Amino acid sequence: MSGTTAGTPSVRLALPAEAGAIAALQRRVWQADPDLHGLLESMSVEEMTQTWWRAIATPPLAELRVLVALDPGEEGPRVRAFATIGPSEDQDAEPTDALVAEFVVDLDHRGRGHGSRLLNAVVDTLRADRFTRATWWLRTTDDTLRSFLSAAGWQADGAHRQTGTEDGTVQIREVRLHTWIGE
Repeated sequence: MSGTTAGTPSVRLALPAEAGAIAALQRRVWQADPDLHGLLESMSVEEMTQTWWRAIATPPLAELRVLVALDPGEEGPRVRAFATIGPSEDQDAEPTDALVAEFVVDLDHRGRGHGSRLLNAVVDTLRADRFTRATWWLRTTDDTLRSFLSAAGWQADGAHRQTGTEDGTVQIREVRLHTWIGE
C-alpha cells in the first residue's frame, strides 16, 4: 500500500511546533483575500509564527485556545484549518459569552469537512469551558462563511463595527453573529 496515508482527519488543540504551519496557512488565505491582503504588509512570517507560538504555548488565559484541523500524512499530520477561541471582550458581553476570534480553512482543502469538524470542536471546547453563547465577528463581505455559519444555526445579533490597521490603509466592516451553545 505505498502512497497511502493512515489515519483520519481530526481536530485537536494546536501544538507549539505547529505555529509555523498556522502562520503559513493564515498568510496564504490572507494573500488570496483582497480585504485582508493589506494586513500582511505589517508582519513578517517569522513575526506571525512567534505570535502563534506565544498564543499556543503561553496564552494569557486558560480559556484562550488554538485548535487545528488536521489531515493525516506520511510525514505526520498537516494543518488544514485553525481557530482561536476564548472569552468575549465585547462591552455588552456576559461572563458566559465566548468569541471565535479566528477561523481559517486552507483554500485548497475547503469542502472536505475540515471546517465542519473544526466548528464542532470549537463549540464542544467552549461548552467544556462553561460558555453558553458564542459570538463571531464576520466581515460583511464574507458571504461564503456567513452561509456556512447560518446553516449551522448562527444568526446576526444586530451589532456591527469597523476595524483595521492603525494607519487606516485597511478598513474592515464586520457584523456579529451569535449562537446559543448552552446545554
